[in-house]
Formats: sequence, C-alpha cells, structure tokens
Amino acid sequence: MNQVHGETVQLIHATVNDPTADALITTEPALGLAVMVADCIPLLLWDEAMSVVAAVHVGRRGAINGIVAKVVSQMRTLSTAPLFAEIGPHICAECYIVGEDIASEFGDHFPNAVLRKIELTLDLSGALRSALAELKVAVTDVHSCTVENPQLYSYRRDGVTGRFVGMIALPVRQ
Repeated sequence: MNQVHGETVQLIHATVNDPTADALITTEPALGLAVMVADCIPLLLWDEAMSVVAAVHVGRRGAINGIVAKVVSQMRTLSTAPLFAEIGPHICAECYIVGEDIASEFGDHFPNAVLRKIELTLDLSGALRSALAELKVAVTDVHSCTVENPQLYSYRRDGVTGRFVGMIALPVRQ
C-alpha cells in the first residue's frame, strides 16, 4: 500500500501496484495483503470461516479517524463469521512520547490511552485493543516495541529507516 496515515480502506480482488490506502481487504484466496510499518501498528484481521482477511496500517491519525471500525464494518458485510485480529510489533506506550497538543487530540478519542508519567505518552495498542473489544473482535497482541528492539525498524529511534511487513492471505481452497 501507499500508506498515508489516513482512513481509506480498499477491497482488492487482484494484484494492484501501490494502492493509496491504509487498509486492504480481500476475499480472494492466495492474494497476499501487506502492511509496512516502522512504529505504527501492523494489524492483521481474518474471519473464522477464512473467507475474508485484512491488513491495516494503524497509526495515531488512523486510530483517531476510525480506520479499524471501518475495516471491521466492511469485513462484516462480507462474512458473518467471528473476526480475529493480531497486533504486530509497534512503539510501546513508554516510548511514544508526544506533546500536549497531540495528547489532547488523541485523548479526546481515547482518554485511557494518554499516559502521564515523566512525559506524556500514547498507548496506541491499548486504544486499538479497546476499539477491537468494543467491536467484538478477539485479539492476539504479539508485542515487541520497535523503539526498544534493535532488530526492528523504528522511525522514532533512527529517523530515516526501513520498514518491516505484516502479511496475510487466505489459503488456497482445494
């Protein structure tokens, strides 16, 4: 995806080069969906019937704009089976230091996800887990902090950096 920290969701039926979106959904077996991140959350979703999957780029802006609810809503128009999600490596609440203006804006949407210890920080995955719980999506959190783990890419730690990828695909049906 050509990810823009937005809220655009695209339903994909065939290989597409660099669609501008922050979420892709497919019902096509063996069509891989990928999300690239370096501090944001790579969120992968699937339904129990294995008939629909999604790859979602969840950053602060996307969370505020409700990208997760949009993806889940669209997936539920394609399948009535229960949904599952996996949250991949991302910046943790201890490392996501922000200023007062960003904390205030994020707190308007996710009041329990703004933390004040020594500095103001955001708990992006906490906000995401809460949103998924409200949407009745079961969640697995494979958390490793991108800032703390030198084996992962982190824009906040390194400035110019690479990206790692979360991928998901439906199995080929026999």
